[in-house]
Amino acid sequence: MGPREDLGEGPQSASQSYPIRRLVGTSVQDTVDTVAEEVPVALEFNGVSYAVMLASPTDLEDFALGFALTEGIIQDASELFSTELDLGPTGITVRVGIASERFVAMKERRRALAGRTGCGLCGVESLDQVVRPVGKVVRAMNTTADALSQGFETLQRQQRLMSATGAVHAAGILSSDGVLVLAREDVGRHNALDKALGAAAKSRVDLSSHAAIVTSRASFEMVQKAAVMGVPILAAISAPTGLAIRLARDCGMALVGFVRDDSLVCYTSSERIL
Repeated sequence: MGPREDLGEGPQSASQSYPIRRLVGTSVQDTVDTVAEEVPVALEFNGVSYAVMLASPTDLEDFALGFALTEGIIQDASELFSTELDLGPTGITVRVGIASERFVAMKERRRALAGRTGCGLCGVESLDQVVRPVGKVVRAMNTTADALSQGFETLQRQQRLMSATGAVHAAGILSSDGVLVLAREDVGRHNALDKALGAAAKSRVDLSSHAAIVTSRASFEMVQKAAVMGVPILAAISAPTGLAIRLARDCGMALVGFVRDDSLVCYTSSERIL
């Protein structure tokens, strides 16, 4: 029995059902299991290939916009003119049209980048390319521990693909009073955040007055992506890294980890969490 498509919301199915044999103690059961798909997604800007990522094949327009913004390819959502998806036999090509001046700048500093679900820096050619400068975030938002906990509870309820497969991350944009404005899922934590930030930019959400929440650890690149977009608070369900803490401290971001029902840990700007 071959795989059966399931839970399709994008150009391809985000998950498929595969035959499995489940062993519990001495019992054996032949059944099917819903498994998350990861698809090679090639990003082209004005016809030039920039990156190939492994991603869930959903919300790819949001992904392209968020990636372009957080990578500094464009500075504003208005500089992205078009997005076209081309389904091929081995993956999906996302053809993005951007402003000519941004395209010229991109070519001048173009780097080889091959992303993977567990690594945000694969293909970077020199150490100088790792730590891109980010400005200070506008300290326009405070929130509470209860609001962050409420946001994660809502995010968990909206994780449809995670509920089906147990294999994907989610990122959400949260208001100061704990209202989840939007959420996106992906097999890669960086991709999920790019999708959420792209969706927020497309909807003209004022990110300086919202928090980003992620169902993963808070890596350096997660902080960097949020900081580029001016997000003042990043909260994670797991731990940050030391490099992430130092970047958050330097740019004025409140970095929160280990958000649980009634507890969390503030690593930077703890006065912002009331």
